[in-house]
Amino acid sequence: MIPNKDQGCLFCDIPSERIILENALAYAIRDGFPVTALHTLIIPKRHVIDYFGLDADEHEAINQLIHQLRDSILRSDKDVEGFNIGMNVGAVAGQTIFHAHVHLIPRRIGDVANPRGGVRHIIPDKGHY
Repeated sequence: MIPNKDQGCLFCDIPSERIILENALAYAIRDGFPVTALHTLIIPKRHVIDYFGLDADEHEAINQLIHQLRDSILRSDKDVEGFNIGMNVGAVAGQTIFHAHVHLIPRRIGDVANPRGGVRHIIPDKGHY
């Protein structure tokens, strides 16, 4: 059972067959609109709007899943050589589903022309240094 479930929330109503890994407080699914192969979302089971609403136990549960998923992805895809880990907090930052979630995005050599700066590229023309 998901505590504090929010009626109509996409992540509160996720079908169990989409869940690829879980623990007591969080679960993981593959992103429905992946930016790379194996792009995964890690989501707290409790309905909470964003990262800043998570408690310490939820942070730890999410972190455990991130590490397990990283290991699993590296075993299954030998081309993965890095990851971006990120989240959007608030509409102005790009959040569209208001249930906290973390993106784990596998990266491969050549998936972008110049990866330097990584997440700094969320604001065009500001990522290069």
